[in-house]
Amino acid sequence: MNADMKFAVLIDGDNVAPKYLKAILDEVADNGVATYKRVYTDWTQQSRSGWKKIMLEHSVMPVQQYSYTTGKNSTDSAMIIDAMDILYTGNVDGFYLATSDSDFTRLAARLREAGKYVVGVGEAKTPSAFRSACNSFKLLEVISGSDDAPTESRRSTKGKKKEYALTPLDEIENSIYKIIDENSNRGKDTYIGEIGSRLMNKHPDFDVRNYGCTKLLTFLEDKVHNLVLQSKNSSTMVSIRKEDISRRELEEKLISILQSNGGVINNMAVINEELKVWNPSFSAKKLGYSKFSAFLQSFDDLLEIDADQNSVRLIASGKPKTAGPSPAKEEYFETLPEASFRERQTGRRNTIIRE
Repeated sequence: MNADMKFAVLIDGDNVAPKYLKAILDEVADNGVATYKRVYTDWTQQSRSGWKKIMLEHSVMPVQQYSYTTGKNSTDSAMIIDAMDILYTGNVDGFYLATSDSDFTRLAARLREAGKYVVGVGEAKTPSAFRSACNSFKLLEVISGSDDAPTESRRSTKGKKKEYALTPLDEIENSIYKIIDENSNRGKDTYIGEIGSRLMNKHPDFDVRNYGCTKLLTFLEDKVHNLVLQSKNSSTMVSIRKEDISRRELEEKLISILQSNGGVINNMAVINEELKVWNPSFSAKKLGYSKFSAFLQSFDDLLEIDADQNSVRLIASGKPKTAGPSPAKEEYFETLPEASFRERQTGRRNTIIRE
């Protein structure tokens, strides 16, 4: 985002606590300028008294909306009408919608249709429909440094930062590998900035702070395996570390898995899981195959694949028809000394090259 962007900050006072106001405005200030700052709720209710002092400190305008019916959230319509009025003035580049209410999903989508950048801000309980409708979604618990996140939405360990991971980490990893593979197929290098922007486009709720990090570089180093990070042209180039499993090792493991299951497995996923247990870094995609079935089919001298039945059968001999792997297939694998193989088994992480 451009640091000169102008934002309308609209806060649902029925669903956002006053303790989060400063964190919301600080987040806006990091990305642009707040030209509208409004909080919507029924200010006649005694429970809203906690807002007064902090709104005065930050020059935020309170917008009164009476509760016409008991049990109904009355601020929604007022906030939506104001958002549309602001949209048609053309005075802002984007909106910050602070709410955990899915009723604002259509509003976020409509603002995006008008070409505005929409940032949702809500608690971990915010429905995925609203998060996905925004260009970006920020967790209140994360941006405020709060410890109030629900147990199911975070993982914490003693001595480590809490992780409020909305999108599963393995899904983020697969997206990163796909970005690098696509660029590689076009003969293009992948830099850290492109990874960050494309992850945000694909996963609106992606934020490295959700995973206990403060920088994307730290996230890639600590959370994503099998990457090589190299300083180049005043930036950081990212590539996938070449898989250090030899084809011969894979052949032997495939034979072992199938023999232990009577020579036939009726679910390819079972083989995939067995390979990951054997070597946690194993991934068919990192070896250059779009699907796990395509990886298995490359072992046609060992295996008979029935794609329709999702089954794999070991050829009777249980041995390769050729004396060794074909040169065409071997290019995906790198045979390392036994010492390196032992090192991999104990858990290798990313390779970082600094010039």
